[in-house]
Amino acid sequence: MSNAPVDHGRRRFLTIATSVVGGVGAIGAAVPFIASWSPSERARQAGAAVSVDVSKMEEGQLIRVEWRGKPVWIVKRTQEMIDSLPDHENRLRDPESKEPQQPHYAQNRHRSVRPEFFVAVGICTHFGCSPTYMPNEFAAQAEGVRSGFFCPCHGSRFDIAGRVFQNVPAPTNLEVPPYMYTSEFTMMIGEDEETA
Repeated sequence: MSNAPVDHGRRRFLTIATSVVGGVGAIGAAVPFIASWSPSERARQAGAAVSVDVSKMEEGQLIRVEWRGKPVWIVKRTQEMIDSLPDHENRLRDPESKEPQQPHYAQNRHRSVRPEFFVAVGICTHFGCSPTYMPNEFAAQAEGVRSGFFCPCHGSRFDIAGRVFQNVPAPTNLEVPPYMYTSEFTMMIGEDEETA
C-alpha cells in the first residue's frame, strides 16, 4: 500500500462517474425488457378502434371497414328504408332486438344510434359467411321488402336493420359493434361512451 495522501475529490468523482455509467446501463437494459411487456403494433391495431368519416356517403351506400379482423358495414339508409322497418316485423325472429348481440343504444327498431346510419359486423350469425347487401332487389328474397342482406351460403335473410327473418338458418340478428360519434360525421367503431 502506498503512503500517499488520499485525494477525496478524485475518489468522489470516480464514484459519481461509475454510478452514472451503471445507471445508464441499467436503464438501457430495462427499456427493451419493459417494452417487451406491451403488445406488438400488430396486436394493438387488431383491437384498436377505427375512425370513419361518413360525411361523403350517399343515401343507400354501404362502406366496409375492418375492426378486429372483421368486416364492419356502415349503410346510409334512405328515408324509405327507415320508414319500411315496421312493415315486416311480424316476419322477424327478434324484431325488438332482445337477444344480446348489440349495445343497449342499438336496441331499437333501427338498431342504431342515428336512424340514417346502420353499423353492423358483416358476418352471418349462422356459419360466418358474409351476406350480400341488396339495397333495391331484396324483394326476390323476402316478398314486399325492398332492402336487406342475403346470405347465399345457406339462405339467411336480414332486413336493412340487420334483423333476421323467421325460418332461416341464422339464429340471431347481425351483431352491432360498439361505436359512437366523435363529431357530426365521424364514427369511432369499437369504442363507445361505456368503453372509452
